[in-house]
Amino acid sequence: MKPWRPEGFTETVEKPCLEILRGNGRNGVIAVLESERNETVAVSEQLVQDVVKEIIARLQIDAGPGGSRGVFKDMNTAIEAAKQAQKKVQAMSMDQREKIISIIRRKTKENAEVLARMGVQETGMGNVGHKILKHHLVAERTPGTEDITTTAWSGDRGLTLVEMGPFGVIGAITPCTNPSETIICNTIGMLAGGNTVVFNPHPQAIMTSIFAIHMLNEASMEAGGPETIACTVENPTLETGNVMMKHKDISLLVATGGPGVVTAVLSSGKRGIGAGAGNPPVLVDETADIRKAAEDIVNGCTFDNNLPCIAEKEIVAVESVAEELMYYMVSEQGCYQADKEEVDKLTGLALTQKGLNRKCVGRSAKALLGMIGVDVPDNIRCIVFEGEKEHPLISEELMMPILGIVRAKDFDDAVEKAVWLEHGNRHSAHIHSKNVDHITQYAKAIDTAILVKNAPSYAALGFGGEGYCTFTIASRTGEGLTSASAFTKRRRCVMSDSLCIR
Repeated sequence: MKPWRPEGFTETVEKPCLEILRGNGRNGVIAVLESERNETVAVSEQLVQDVVKEIIARLQIDAGPGGSRGVFKDMNTAIEAAKQAQKKVQAMSMDQREKIISIIRRKTKENAEVLARMGVQETGMGNVGHKILKHHLVAERTPGTEDITTTAWSGDRGLTLVEMGPFGVIGAITPCTNPSETIICNTIGMLAGGNTVVFNPHPQAIMTSIFAIHMLNEASMEAGGPETIACTVENPTLETGNVMMKHKDISLLVATGGPGVVTAVLSSGKRGIGAGAGNPPVLVDETADIRKAAEDIVNGCTFDNNLPCIAEKEIVAVESVAEELMYYMVSEQGCYQADKEEVDKLTGLALTQKGLNRKCVGRSAKALLGMIGVDVPDNIRCIVFEGEKEHPLISEELMMPILGIVRAKDFDDAVEKAVWLEHGNRHSAHIHSKNVDHITQYAKAIDTAILVKNAPSYAALGFGGEGYCTFTIASRTGEGLTSASAFTKRRRCVMSDSLCIR
């Protein structure tokens, strides 16, 4: 079954990101970032509208009595479809589930460019090249059924097993920052655990989300599975989200987004996994390789225009190395050092009385500077300035390539400032240091789900670092980096005085 592509989108192209995922590590990452550094995507409102019309037309053509491959007008209908599909999924063998997942992985790579371009064009946020990288990462490093394990105890009194079982139908809320990445990543893990899922996507990314859900259900059907392993509604709203959260057939809620949506899920009375806000500080001490730290920090901060929640959002540098760090960032890493007047303009632009200016989120440094009348070359990819930790562009999570640098008199002062800036989110933090005692002290003080040492932030998700990928990092509810096992419940089976053959 050939994946459908909206008119105007090109076929998927091979990208050097595959070399990263196959083990070339940090140098491969840097090579890709260099190749993508000057890529700009013109967001055509007309093209977005054309894509929307084409998808809606396709929905109307494909729609049968049960909806269009997981897309329904009504949330209750979507949940019922997912419920019926879950009965079939639960009866499947692990091999059958894994067959669906393997096709999802293939289709995600085949459609990586389409999904990336749709995400940027629909939301106006992010970088196409980097989003292609993220889709390949999701396809290759999201755990599947191998994450579903059994624990056994055998002794004189028999055999006890603890197995991971499905919750049933999971209700998931997804963001506009990583719409298709989150949907695909969640579905792989949830399906591996024997669940189906109903999504209430962010309205700003609904067409990208629908495209991803169509692709997931096509993968299931290609493997002989049900048509509705992932479901959603044509018009997601706060009301459809409320229906989902209160529905009797939703056994687990998973929220990936801001603090408001996580609070709503945790107030629902149901079991909830909450992946909320972070404001990750990166600490640089006097023992660090300053030149490498500058490169790593800027690469991490500018990845997908700072949309990832794990990305470096501000720097705390020990006084003795702050000038050197700034020098390398400006002279070698494409940073623009903003003066006080420019910083004041950026503050007024990026922050409103209602919070972040959505027209600024996920935009490039060049675009942000252009909004305040500053014209810079295409190689400028990050805006830097010095300020106190209380400065709003430093203390607030911006999701823009703006890095404020806070000076600290010594390492202890740096730790204190970084902990304050993280605001107790317990999400992510980073450090550049060659002093093991310093790294240990910082790790204990910051107490985050992710701590990256001497690397860009994206190393935490498998770019140039070990470990699996996820786009739902549940720091607030304690699961940390979620995977298939996080979407299961534990069941104990005891055989007393039998099956002991020792």
